[in-house]
Amino acid sequence: MIIQLKHHIDSSTKERIAQFVQSLDYTVSEVSTQKGNYFVGIGKKEIDIRHIGSLEGVADVYRVSENYKLVSRKWKQQTSAIELGPGVLIGGPEPVLMAGPCAIESEDQVRAVVDHLKQQGIRVMRGGVFKPRSSPYTFQGLGIEGLRMFHRVCKEAGIYLITEVMEIAQIEQMYDYVDVFQVGARNTQNFNLLNALGKTDKPVLLKRGISGTIDELLQSAEYVFSAGNEQLMLCERGIRSFESAYRNTFDINAIPLLKEKTHLPVIADPSHGIGIRSHVAAVALAAAAAGADGIIYEVHAQPERALSDAQQTLNFEESAALVAQLKRLAAVLK
Repeated sequence: MIIQLKHHIDSSTKERIAQFVQSLDYTVSEVSTQKGNYFVGIGKKEIDIRHIGSLEGVADVYRVSENYKLVSRKWKQQTSAIELGPGVLIGGPEPVLMAGPCAIESEDQVRAVVDHLKQQGIRVMRGGVFKPRSSPYTFQGLGIEGLRMFHRVCKEAGIYLITEVMEIAQIEQMYDYVDVFQVGARNTQNFNLLNALGKTDKPVLLKRGISGTIDELLQSAEYVFSAGNEQLMLCERGIRSFESAYRNTFDINAIPLLKEKTHLPVIADPSHGIGIRSHVAAVALAAAAAGADGIIYEVHAQPERALSDAQQTLNFEESAALVAQLKRLAAVLK
């Protein structure tokens, strides 16, 4: 169960609540986030939660049976929106677009993409500066100096940026230059990293693991939330299957199912989902129709010259066409 505590509760009142819950043969874990204070109670005994709800200092109490509790929609019916800044609300009434190259390569490249995003009304740019590549001989990213340049150009243009963090040691050096920390598919079950990101106050985008189940993704999200960070969004990016005709099997089922199971915003990544440039737009439209709260895709001025993920990256003309299609779809869905 989840016990939502009142704001400004004193320590003695909090201790009395914890002792009462423990007397019912439940363990109690305290969670403090940017938005609230909670007790998570774990136990098997059937209890009348009204007894807990009537205690001094308790704002509300919820029965949540799943192993993931804080990210469950059973206690929070409204989608938890994340406001990056004025006009950029992830999880709000309109899907948010995030676009940019797989890897940040140069200042000229960043400026070209930023100009394109501004023309399309896109306020969030994606781009990796630390690149987890399958081969050690491929481009690994520009590192922290590249991130500083990326941040400077985006801030000049009023663009928010999202980039991947790969290890705990990078969080502090990246913090001042990041609007959203991305956790890639390879790190979805790096629980030490998730715990550390839970102690920050920056939004986190958590990608589904390469072979991860829905429940495993939600359990990973629980790590971030329970460590103190409610500003969290999930990303479906395709999973590995027996099929070899495309890069990944994009799980369109995951979008409505996650929307049913969790109050966290759900983002779709069609670029990694299919990995074939000519079909990225179709997968993006399907994801939007399925209810995704945002679409994150790859775009480059000259995809054929991109240092990574060239085969799945849209050029500016294709990106503009996708934005127009998404706008028409949104009008129909309304």
